Amino acid sequence: MEKTTIIKTSFYGTVCALGGAIGNLVGGFDALFKALVICILIDYFSGIIVALVFKNSPKTDTGALESNAGLKGLAKKIFILLIVAVAVQVDIVLNSNFIRNAVILGFIANEILSIIENGGLMGIPMSPVLVNAIDILKKKSEESK
Repeated sequence: MEKTTIIKTSFYGTVCALGGAIGNLVGGFDALFKALVICILIDYFSGIIVALVFKNSPKTDTGALESNAGLKGLAKKIFILLIVAVAVQVDIVLNSNFIRNAVILGFIANEILSIIENGGLMGIPMSPVLVNAIDILKKKSEESK
């Protein structure tokens, strides 16, 4: 066998093994998990756009893109996935799939709120009802901290 074919096959095998292990860790790549990953990606990249293009990020003093703020955001997104992995383990112990699904739905709701907030920071007009709902949810979240 050719050296490049061996390297290519080894690379693909490694990627498949990692994908399978991660999929098993988070309870599979079902529609619910796929929706969470999509929301996480959209929120992260819309946050980058807010900082890089609009220079309106509430996460930095200048509103501009800073690597430290981006790294913190990325760390938070990874931790969300780790919490899903913990929820999967709880479900295994309880012989259910309720905890994982509830955790994912909660994080999806949070990511959607953040995406809408990023849209507002970009100057995209938002419905007053939606803005009020976000403000109420933010206040309740801050009160619980």
